Amino acid sequence: MKVLLTLLTLLTLGLGTACAAAPAPLEPLPSLISTALTRNPELKSSQARWQMYLAKARQSGSLDDPMVMFKLQNLLVRDPLSFGGRDPTTAKVIGISQELPFWGKRALRQEVARHEADAYRWSIEERKQELARLVKEAYYRLYAVDKGLAIVAKNLKIMHEFTSIAEARYAVGKGTQADIFKAGLESSKLLEQQITLQQQRTSLAASLNYLLDRPPTAPVGEVSDFDLPVMRQSPEALLTVAEEQRPQVKNLDSRISRGIAAHALARRERWPDLTLSLEYMFRQPVNNTMTNDPGYDMFSVGLTFNLPIHQGRRQAMQAESSSETTMAAEELHDLKNRIRYEIRDNLAQMDRDRRLVTLYRSGIIPQAEQALASALIGYQVGKVDFLTLLDNRVTLFNYEQGLFTAKAAYMRELATLEAVVGEDLQNRQRPDRAATVVP
Repeated sequence: MKVLLTLLTLLTLGLGTACAAAPAPLEPLPSLISTALTRNPELKSSQARWQMYLAKARQSGSLDDPMVMFKLQNLLVRDPLSFGGRDPTTAKVIGISQELPFWGKRALRQEVARHEADAYRWSIEERKQELARLVKEAYYRLYAVDKGLAIVAKNLKIMHEFTSIAEARYAVGKGTQADIFKAGLESSKLLEQQITLQQQRTSLAASLNYLLDRPPTAPVGEVSDFDLPVMRQSPEALLTVAEEQRPQVKNLDSRISRGIAAHALARRERWPDLTLSLEYMFRQPVNNTMTNDPGYDMFSVGLTFNLPIHQGRRQAMQAESSSETTMAAEELHDLKNRIRYEIRDNLAQMDRDRRLVTLYRSGIIPQAEQALASALIGYQVGKVDFLTLLDNRVTLFNYEQGLFTAKAAYMRELATLEAVVGEDLQNRQRPDRAATVVP
């Protein structure tokens, strides 16, 4: 029992040493996601492009500017500088004309542009979901690395104590020098893992800073521990949520609507556009031997329209819009199939990791700790060799790493599921969709 207490004390001291050297806690995950969505330059660029599409949509429903015309009509060739008073047909003319698209074309053009802008807006929302997922993945990978570093630090402390025990046994002739060398080799292996984990943390911190639009060397604190939320929704319920909330679904819906509106516009292109014109002629009196004209002013009203006789181009426009609608519809069908698969796959992986975490906590790790304590007692009394003691230490080390790896994997899979569904499943307000949490 004394040896067991000693081992437990060593474990506590090792963990305390690792925690004491740990950096300050990292910002809460919601704050990191908010920072990424606010500062990410790619999203800022996309927002500006969306505003551009909105401006295009507003332009699409506008009339073309009217045309103002001024001319000198029926000037005499033999006296080109005479602008009136010589011939009754000579006049100064001012006019205005306005092109009017056929009824319904303007509204359809605006509808096409509006659906295009909506589609791009939903693509931005999809990118936000993806960016949030990337932040969450980096966050939980950091968690696993931080826990791995803490476990390595704890085991280095344990190996230091094991080395001391082996040296003490060797000094009194009960142990071998090989045990000391094995202890040193195991410590070196732990240092090798520590170096690898430190490199991984540096890379993950730089990745997270990139997502947050921070300098790569900005300090990134330690990720706090957390409990695992358990999602109670069925795959069918999650599919319904995805069909209602997933931005990519709405993007494809907007593209289908755009194709339908473009097809209606192409059909309406078979009808002519009209141009209304009004002209006013300023005339001067003419009184000579040939004629006596009082020079009354005149005006004219005109209506012109194009002849849509080239139907090949208009038929091609209809075919293009039909193909666009079909393409978007099939992409939507494929997306829904993929969502069904990804929901079930992620739920299955989450269930596996949750069960592993429970197994590690309630069964495997306590048993491994007992096995290590028993091996330490046996080694001290000469009933167990040093290799068995080291093997039990490695076994416990691997299971402890497996616990935190499974926890991090569970949360990364949850982040992927949230991106698939298009909604934060941990903070939903509806009672029938609430998540429960297990420690």
